[in-house]
Amino acid sequence: MRLFIALNFDEDVVKELTGVQEKLRNIGIGGNYTKKENLHLTLAFIGDYDDPDEIMDVMDSVPFKPINMRFEHLQLFRDMAFVRIFDNPGLESYVRRLRRALADAGIPFDKKKFMAHITLIRKVSFDCEREWPQFSLENVRAGYVSLMRSERGKNGMIYTEIGRVE
Repeated sequence: MRLFIALNFDEDVVKELTGVQEKLRNIGIGGNYTKKENLHLTLAFIGDYDDPDEIMDVMDSVPFKPINMRFEHLQLFRDMAFVRIFDNPGLESYVRRLRRALADAGIPFDKKKFMAHITLIRKVSFDCEREWPQFSLENVRAGYVSLMRSERGKNGMIYTEIGRVE
């Protein structure tokens, strides 16, 4: 089972993010747009792991307090477009503690440096230089952390919450 730990967002935030996606479509940006139900912020990608209860135990052991975030702007990196979340010591501290607890429990995860972002488009394509729309969203509150399962469906990836810590 492919697993990851993430922050999911309420419907108002998802609506804002899908509005940005629509603006990008309208100015001719192509690519694989993230489905609205899949918009999230990954904290730790675990990959194939057969014991989600063990991961939930680790998540339960790391105290989580709701986090307020500010989404700063859109960014293009390689073939992805995403929203960046900058300067959030509370989020960064939580991710460090969570990843340390995963490592201490012997649960493997992708050890790439954490960069807080929400992917909007993969395999971005456009035919000429574009003016990217400005985007900022204040006071986005994450009230819980989710353990998610990732499965490939016939129409793309399906992410399902299998547990949460509030």
